[in-house]
Amino acid sequence: MIRPRLPGPAKGLAIGLFGGSFNPAHAGHLLVAETARKRLKLDQVWWVVARGNPLKSDHGDYTARLASARALARSPGMRVTDIEAQLGLTYSIDTLRALQKAAPDARFVWLMGADNLAGFQRWKDWEEIARHVPIAVIGRPGARITRATAFARKFARHRLPEADAAHLPQSAPPAWVYIRVRESALSSTALRARA
Repeated sequence: MIRPRLPGPAKGLAIGLFGGSFNPAHAGHLLVAETARKRLKLDQVWWVVARGNPLKSDHGDYTARLASARALARSPGMRVTDIEAQLGLTYSIDTLRALQKAAPDARFVWLMGADNLAGFQRWKDWEEIARHVPIAVIGRPGARITRATAFARKFARHRLPEADAAHLPQSAPPAWVYIRVRESALSSTALRARA
């Protein structure tokens, strides 16, 4: 496997991995990323622009999606990466493995909106993701974390109290936390519908 170009320094840093289609990136994505950076005391958040999503039929143009993420993720500590395109990867587990191999001294945390948690069990090797990296689930409009999700049931005893969110990057996986936020009603689907 070729060595990927990382979006910034990684050694010894706490880095949130925020994957998505970003079709297009919007203020709701930025709210999730900034909330995670502050509440988890992350050094950086890397926006991992998905090359494609096996669970979605319309990905949109990759170059445009990458550009929309770069235009939005400009605040301190935000970086955008095209690692999936560089390496020809599609699945989050493969991207995670590649990043952990390229930056073994980084403390990665997987970031996801609560809307993605409901279908997390449909992701390839989702349990392995949870066992390889701590996960922060950030509140999203209309998506509440429930004990009914496969992830919440399977990893219930590994959940940290929200008040301990800053300890997640140092926690050995499996470990996760749910963070409530001021929710943004923006969604990529609604923005595409307006265009």
